[in-house]
Amino acid sequence: MRIFNVLGILFYAGILILIGIGMIVFAFNLLHPQDIFSFLEYLQSTMSTRAILGLSGLLLILISYSFAQLILGRMEREKTIAFKNPSGVVTISLSAIEGLIQQFVNFMPELKELRPDVIASKKGIIVNVKVSLRMEANLPELTARLQELIKTKVQEVLGTEEQIIIRIHISKIISQEERDRRKKESIKEEHTIPYGGFGRV
Repeated sequence: MRIFNVLGILFYAGILILIGIGMIVFAFNLLHPQDIFSFLEYLQSTMSTRAILGLSGLLLILISYSFAQLILGRMEREKTIAFKNPSGVVTISLSAIEGLIQQFVNFMPELKELRPDVIASKKGIIVNVKVSLRMEANLPELTARLQELIKTKVQEVLGTEEQIIIRIHISKIISQEERDRRKKESIKEEHTIPYGGFGRV
């Protein structure tokens, strides 16, 4: 499968390079329109050249279609996790697992926001979690607890022994001072009287 991906990349890179060279040639006026017309007339001059041209075009279409199917099929497979039951195959979308992980915000008061990104790879299931914290906390203890909770939940839901890798990135920590400041600002806004600055005329 990897060799086909490499061939596909080389194929499309070669086509784009040829188009780029053609554009440069036209930009610097290195090729006259008469030369192009002469070349096209030569291609149509005999039955053999026309047959080669037609087969080459058909081959390009088939190759492009095959690689498009391969890439789209691989992308679709990577969006789901599949396992076999006695009655058939079951697939679970990665977005469903992400929604399940997001619910941990409701159970852990330290978390303000949690954004998971689940990837299914040959190494196993990789869960990248971006977290914002409501308060200062013992980060090693908190992250270890969150990792264990996510890992246990995913294993329970999927019922798989596949390796689950949890990576946590803490993007923001709201300190006590910042929380107090925000609380004071919200209270001040609530007590502000609308049109209080206007007097009677």
